[in-house]
Amino acid sequence: MTGIDFDFARYIAARRGQVEQRAREGAAYAFAGERRMRRALSSAAPVTIALEATTRLWKNVAKTELLGSSVKVTDQQFPRIYQAAHRAGEALHVRPPPIYVARTGNLTAKALGTEDDAYVVVSAQLAEALDDAELTAAMAHELAHIQNSHVLYGTALHYLTTSAIMFVRWVVQPAIMTLQAWSRRAEITCDRAMLLATHDLDVALATMVKMTLGLERGTPFDIADYLKELPDQRRGVGRYAEMFRSNPYLPKRVQALRLFAGSAFYGQQIGDRETRTMSAEELDKKVAAIVSVI
Repeated sequence: MTGIDFDFARYIAARRGQVEQRAREGAAYAFAGERRMRRALSSAAPVTIALEATTRLWKNVAKTELLGSSVKVTDQQFPRIYQAAHRAGEALHVRPPPIYVARTGNLTAKALGTEDDAYVVVSAQLAEALDDAELTAAMAHELAHIQNSHVLYGTALHYLTTSAIMFVRWVVQPAIMTLQAWSRRAEITCDRAMLLATHDLDVALATMVKMTLGLERGTPFDIADYLKELPDQRRGVGRYAEMFRSNPYLPKRVQALRLFAGSAFYGQQIGDRETRTMSAEELDKKVAAIVSVI
């Protein structure tokens, strides 16, 4: 990667206006704790260095490697994914980026790239495991990462954990832990987008659970019974292991999304202002207590 003429500071300056505009006009549904932490990331030196390295890596190596072994989604190739992405995009008022299908062993979908060059890469098994409504929810989750300017941060975390050799050694672990703390909050924001795109809490929760557990379609599974038995992982020594995770524990995500379903913001979206009255401030205060590790 030597000899590449790429001024990261100039890149950031050029994109800042567009990113700030997106933050103002985009996701009013975003978790306030995630927004605050995202703003703080710009002053964390290891993260800034990791973002610079990630941008260079993506533009010169990673993009070609990733997309070169994947198949582009069109209305003819993987039409269910294409249609789900466009349903989700219409609901969230965001244009779907190019979407690619890769052969992996997991039920995954991931927004990768930079803010001005974003892609969604999904596993081939995803469309087989989820029904149409659940697939829309999964696509909404990834589009929300784009809508909320998460892509470069998420891509940095992805490559820090899979290609650490490409980064300055002293940067890696501090950047990983800082970005993991942010990512756990970003997942809360994007879980909300699943509900906004489907207007069905059961569908959003089923999508979340199936993708987390890797359940294939046809697997005997009762979502209602499973949710009843979820443990409270806000207590006990084991909660500290969450500090090394990019996603909150599943019970926390379920609790946070259920709270959002009772919020005044969501009530306004579905025309129910009488029974869903929780203010944004109260909602985010309760969610912050749920996602907190310490």
